[in-house]
Amino acid sequence: MSKLTKSSSVAPPSVPATARSYHHGDLRSELLDAAARLLREEGEAGLSMRRLAQELGVSRTAPYHHFADKHSLLCGVAEEGFRRFRRVLSESELGLHGVLREDSLRDFSRRYVDFAVNNAEYYDLMFGGKLWKSQALTESLKTEAYRAFREYLGYIRGYQQQGQISSEVAPLRFAQLSWSTLHGISRLLIDGIYLESEVVEEMCRTAAEMFARQARL
Repeated sequence: MSKLTKSSSVAPPSVPATARSYHHGDLRSELLDAAARLLREEGEAGLSMRRLAQELGVSRTAPYHHFADKHSLLCGVAEEGFRRFRRVLSESELGLHGVLREDSLRDFSRRYVDFAVNNAEYYDLMFGGKLWKSQALTESLKTEAYRAFREYLGYIRGYQQQGQISSEVAPLRFAQLSWSTLHGISRLLIDGIYLESEVVEEMCRTAAEMFARQARL
């Protein structure tokens, strides 16, 4: 991400004031990136629509062309988190639809946890009650979140259809149980309860062993 510049009352001579007011390029994406950075560095208290405008050097009203308010912006950040999360899972050995092995499950487990810990500013919103308990959850966020789980469930069903997972295993329950397990591990790490890297590796390995036994590989 390019370095963000602070706004000033006088635009540089080479950049017309109108260009700074209305911005160029994909402002929505830049707003989401800047919001995620502020959440990571300062927490939600440091995030506001006015602060984003200042960070990106645009007019105070420019962010409102893309997000109705701060809540809508937070939903957008969570939505972007799910898009990035889906890419990570699709690149795992599990998502490549090869031979399902315990190593594949370990790779998936580690990628899940790594994403959560290294992208906590997204993960906290993706799975936090603040947004999901609200009455104003955006439809696009719900669509992206449900798509992520459906894709994971699709992996499980696909492996079962190939005979790589026992027909006695309920794919939905397997997906829910494994997802919940990795979410629990991730929260322990994000909240600072466990910090040692060797503990993380051991938890991911043990989780993969549990999933393999459940799948009866």
